[in-house]
Amino acid sequence: MHRSDFSDLNTFLAIADHLSFRGAAAHLGLTSSALSHSIRQLEERLGVRLLHRTTRSVSLTDSGIRLLERLRPGMEQISSALEELKDQQHRPSGRLRIYTHTDLILRIVIAPIWERFVSSHPEVRLELCVEPAPIDLASTGFDAGVAQRSRIPAEAIAIRASHPIQIAVVGSRGYLAKRPVPRRPDDVASHRCVAFRFSRDGELHRWVFERKGRKRIVSPPAVVTVNSPDAALQAAVDGIGLAYLTEDLVRPFLKAGKLVQVLKEWSPSIEGYHLYYQSRRQPSAALRALIDMVRAPKASSDHTSVKNPF
Repeated sequence: MHRSDFSDLNTFLAIADHLSFRGAAAHLGLTSSALSHSIRQLEERLGVRLLHRTTRSVSLTDSGIRLLERLRPGMEQISSALEELKDQQHRPSGRLRIYTHTDLILRIVIAPIWERFVSSHPEVRLELCVEPAPIDLASTGFDAGVAQRSRIPAEAIAIRASHPIQIAVVGSRGYLAKRPVPRRPDDVASHRCVAFRFSRDGELHRWVFERKGRKRIVSPPAVVTVNSPDAALQAAVDGIGLAYLTEDLVRPFLKAGKLVQVLKEWSPSIEGYHLYYQSRRQPSAALRALIDMVRAPKASSDHTSVKNPF
């Protein structure tokens, strides 16, 4: 098909509907002379006459009638497809793929809203993927990711998706019954600890404490090292030693009496998580709906800025 054919065929269809160059021109927002030129070009390319034109009337030739009969269903399908596409941009639907690097982020950001989201938008298929290694959204087909700000590409658009997160140092009752409860950050040195290493060959995460403007950084003596918050939590529950975790993760275990929080007055906050997507892509209606649900108010600046290992 010639690249001008679609435009010229649309012109022909408008003239056939109105049987008037003036009426078709008003409908298309063009001039009568522009329409006349378009039809003349189309007839020349096809090698047939499509319209009988006089100063007073316009009618279809036999070839024009045959073309119209074949053309109208196709143009209606194209128009319907375009309208459907526009509608999808306003109505959340289709697959929505979200990436993050740890289950903890899904628990904090997505889990609180996902039942409401899928109930409100039944035409959306939500797909969540946890992959520890950083990925490129564009090349892997993900619509968005959720991470702490330091892991988000500079060119991405990021929306705050959680409040600052409180840290809790915890141990099991059985473990703490056998050892002095730590009162200061330096007391951690005499305890068994569950250390966290985010990457396979990365350094052990150091524990940051803060109280009344004073900051202490401690390298925990590791008896077990993990790269998963859930594994660190299980180790603490099993009495392996102290673990440095988010309060959201340990709260149910504190309430159930399976864990005890220590050094509470020294517990810092870490910056929360952000949902992000490529700046060069227009977010779909489904992604915009998710953004509206997870968007968190801007955090105040009165919390300690601690690198988030999770």
